[in-house]
Parts: sequence; structure tokens; C-alpha cells
Amino acid sequence: MQETPRGQVPAPTSEPRGCLFALSQPPLMIFLGVVGCLLLAAAMHDLYFL
Repeated sequence: MQETPRGQVPAPTSEPRGCLFALSQPPLMIFLGVVGCLLLAAAMHDLYFL
């Protein structure tokens, strides 16, 4: 976190960015979708073929 001198208020950012902003990024959602599909495929394989 940046330090500011006493009595001086830091400038507000244009918009707060949190977890929902990170999850709205397309590359992250594609990655999570691929990982989710692989986990689902592994679970289906374990349930029906083993």
C-alpha cells in the first residue's frame, strides 16, 4: 500500500477492482472452464468405467 503524508487523503481510484472483476476476464474464465471440464470428465470416467 502506498504511503501518503499525514493530513493528505489519497486520490480515489476510478473504480474498485475485486474478485468479481478478476473473474470477468475471458482468459481466466476459459482456463477455469477447461479445468472444470477435465475434472468433470475424470469424475464421469471414474463413475461409469471403473
